[in-house]
This record gives sequence, C-alpha cells and structure tokens, in this order.
Amino acid sequence: MTVNDDLRTAAEAWLSEDPDPDTRAELARLLDIGAADELADRFAGTLEFGTAGLRGAVGAGPNRMNRVVVIRAAAGLCAYLKAKGLTGGPVLIGYDARHKSDVFAQDTAAVVRGAGLDAVLLDRPAPTPVVAFGIRHLKAVAGVVVTASHNPPQDNGYKVYLGDGSQIVPPADAEIAAAIAAVGPLDSVPRGDDWQTTGDELLGAYLDRIAELVPADAPRALNVAYTPLHGVGRTLVEDAIARAGFAEASVVASQAEPDPDFPTVSFPNPEEPGAIDAALELARSVDADIAVANDPDADRCAVAVPDPAADGGWRMLRGDELGGLLGEFLLAARPSGVAACSIVSSSLLGKIAASYGVEYVETLTGFKWIGRVPGLVFGYEEALGYCVDPESVKDKDGVSTLVRVLQLAARAKAEGRTLLDLLDDLAVKHGLHATDQLSVRVEDLSLITIAMERLRATPPTSLGRHTVERVDDLSEGSATLPPTDGLRYTLSEGARVVVRPSGTEPKLKCYLEVVIPVADSDVSAARSTAALELAAVKESLSAALGI
Repeated sequence: MTVNDDLRTAAEAWLSEDPDPDTRAELARLLDIGAADELADRFAGTLEFGTAGLRGAVGAGPNRMNRVVVIRAAAGLCAYLKAKGLTGGPVLIGYDARHKSDVFAQDTAAVVRGAGLDAVLLDRPAPTPVVAFGIRHLKAVAGVVVTASHNPPQDNGYKVYLGDGSQIVPPADAEIAAAIAAVGPLDSVPRGDDWQTTGDELLGAYLDRIAELVPADAPRALNVAYTPLHGVGRTLVEDAIARAGFAEASVVASQAEPDPDFPTVSFPNPEEPGAIDAALELARSVDADIAVANDPDADRCAVAVPDPAADGGWRMLRGDELGGLLGEFLLAARPSGVAACSIVSSSLLGKIAASYGVEYVETLTGFKWIGRVPGLVFGYEEALGYCVDPESVKDKDGVSTLVRVLQLAARAKAEGRTLLDLLDDLAVKHGLHATDQLSVRVEDLSLITIAMERLRATPPTSLGRHTVERVDDLSEGSATLPPTDGLRYTLSEGARVVVRPSGTEPKLKCYLEVVIPVADSDVSAARSTAALELAAVKESLSAALGI
C-alpha cells in the first residue's frame, strides 16, 4: 500500500520537530518501507488525554507515547495550572522503570521550569503512591507520574494529580486536554534545566508514615514471600517491612530487579493467570505464611495464602476478599469518617461499615473517585487497589497496603488462625459474598459499542436463576454518581451485575456478585452454591452480550 501525500506530509512534519533520535529513526524507517497501514494508525488521531491521563504504546506519531506528546502534555498542564492560578508550589514528577519513563519525566521537569513554575523531580524510579504522598508532603500544586502501571511492556503513560493529592476528574481532564490542544509548535515551548530533585528525604518521610501504621505491641512473627513483578516496588517494600518491624521477606530472584520488558510474565498484572506463579513457587519452598505481590508501579497489592483445597496448595485472594478483610480490620475501630468502594466492587464493605456505624458510599470505578471522598477512612476497588491511609495518600497504595496485610496476617497467626478463617467469619456474619468477572478483550473496539447497544435495546430479564429486578443505565448519572458508560443490574437475593467498557484496555468488563446465606456456619457448602450460581450468571450474561 502506497503512503499517500497527506500521510507523508504529516509524518515529515512530525520528523522535523521530534527531539528523540529513536522515534525519528523509527518513523523514517516506516516511511522508507512504505508502511502505510502502520503510519495511518500512528497518525489517525492524537493520544487522548482523559481522567487516566495518557496511556499508549511507545513510538513515533501523535497516537503514541513519545517525547513530542509528553512535552505538549506538560505544556498544556502548565498552561492549565497558570490559568487557574495554581502556582504557589512545585509540580512533583515521578516515574517508573518502563521504556523512556526517565526521559519523559525529565522533559516534563524542563517544560515546567520553562513555564516559570517550580519543578521537583524524583531522582530515581519509584512507586506511584510516593508522588501521591509527596504532593501533600511538599505542598505541591500538581503531580505527574510517568507510568503505564500494569499495562504490557510496549506501553507507557502519563498520570496527573492536582494539589489535593488525588487524580484528576472532570472537568479538569477536559480543560487540560484543551490546553494541550492549544500548544503551538514544539520549538515554541520554553524549557529550563534548573529543576530540583528529591530522593532520600521524600522516600524517608513516606516510609516513616507507613511504619507508624503498625502499633508497637502488634504481633510481627510472619514468614513472607514477595515479588515486585519486575517493577519498582522492591526497595521501598523491603524498607517498609523492616521499618514496621517484620522479618525480611524472601524475594523472587527472577523478578526482583526493574525490567521494562517483564521477561518472566506474559502480562505484568498480578490479577492475570500465571503472573504470581513464581511467588507461589517461592512461598512453597520457604514454607511461607503469606505471599504478596505488587504490580510494576506498586500501587496495587495482591495476596495469596496457603489453602489445602487449592491446586498447588495456595490460592490468590480476590480483590474483593482482601477488600473485605481490610475493611473489617480497619473499620472495627469505628473510625469517624467514610468507607468507600467502587460500584463494581463487592457490596460486602457496605455491610461491614453498617455493622460498625461507619458511613459508606459507592463511587464510579477508579481511585480518581474513591480518593476524593470527603472524610475517607478506607477505600478500595476490586482490581487490587486499596487506600489504607487516606490522610497521607489519597490514592491506591500497594506499599502501605502490603504492610497492613502483614499486620493483619501476623495478628491472625498469633491467634492460631489464618486469613481464610477471617474470611469465613465474614461469611457467617454477613453472608458469603462471592464475586467473579467476565472480561472480553477485543481487537475491534466497535464490538464493545455494539454489545452495550444490544444490552440497552434488549435488557435481560433474568441472569442465571436470578430475576433482574432493576436496571440502571449509568450513562444517565444519578444524584450520587456522575454519568459513565455502564449498566448495573440489581438481581434477586442480593446478587448484582455491572457491565462497562474498560477505561485503560480494549476490554468489556462484567462484574458479578451473588450473596449466599451461610447456614449452620457451613461456609464450604455456601461456597459450592456460589460457584454454581456465578457460573450460571456468567453463561447467561455471555449469551446476552453476543461477543
């Protein structure tokens, strides 16, 4: 296929201002070989800036993550901050260990200084929650983290926080996007080189705060296996564990060092099948009490525990299971404030909160919503994101969560019990809340649009054996929730289903929950019933989706 004149002109214009020799060479090669389809995709539009900031594959062109896109994004962010009068403090910039993350972070610092604002750049790759913490610690007006979290190796991203330490939400995202679109030619963007750096001071303050979470008299005897999944969590996690008084964890050697190619996993997300297999193998070999994992930017935390009934003798806790355990642990003290989780998370947290007289709210999916709940004392979402110290970090934090989990597991061990025993306690008290997901990854995004249209046009009247009692079209919004593309089905007997397109991946995601009463404390029987009911709901929903 021939590269048409318009496409060639656009590519050559890009070449003329791209400061990165790697992406210039890449684009020149595509022009030389006449890779029209590939070029058309790269120039089909501009990588969209939204509430997740930017995220996409690293490469040349406006529809990829690269230095041109990042410099323009930084310039737009600075223009927004100045227009809003948000100039009384620095912009804090952090980054992970993905391809080009350090370069993108330095470009951002240069643009911030060129705009006349103060910039503070972390002097090493670090977990995302360090920036969420540091914004408030340094009284910054905004923060940027260059990260693609748990996306595939080819991706990178650009996450933006404002001065309250929480991620941007509408209308800030659209206003920043408009400011980015208004940025002129790249050579018109002023840049400086006199930014400040921070490292030990900020990281030390963050670790000190985490250590304070564990009381001096708390049990600490625990044998821990840990993996950072080739990400940036290891050093801080090891320091946090030591400062909190726990014994040194055994670390998966093959995944211990940051590596942007994530060579030992097919997908660097601890939720994905097989991702924590190496950690489970290590846990078995060292007779660990618990296995813990972070995703690559360490804002999520995964937990696995010994389970004789599971294949291999270990099983990973679902995000909702850990959310229930942490909710019970933290809310039992009857804190003054609000517990929150996303609408796709289990309804169990609401029941736990009610049992302790703690206010409870549901939010839209994402910590950009959970983190800004007024008076938040604990928040989580089922995708392994937990906020256990909102006074310090108004975002999910895989490091402080990991320490909290060790605290809970050590206390249970001291009492001769396990986290599975604590889950059984919750089931007996509130009913077994069993959750599952139906996730459909697509190449053609139009299939997701068609599936959502089909569900709106012909909503199911039953799913599995459960009657659909109510359908909420979340795109219409409500008194408590802003509009978002999604459908929520309230089913009989406390069951529910939520269907929504993913905000960060080409997926349609469906969240299922059934609630089974536990008779005579027989949790095992309730789990068997729940598994059958979830399978039936999933089968019905799959048929209704048609993809």
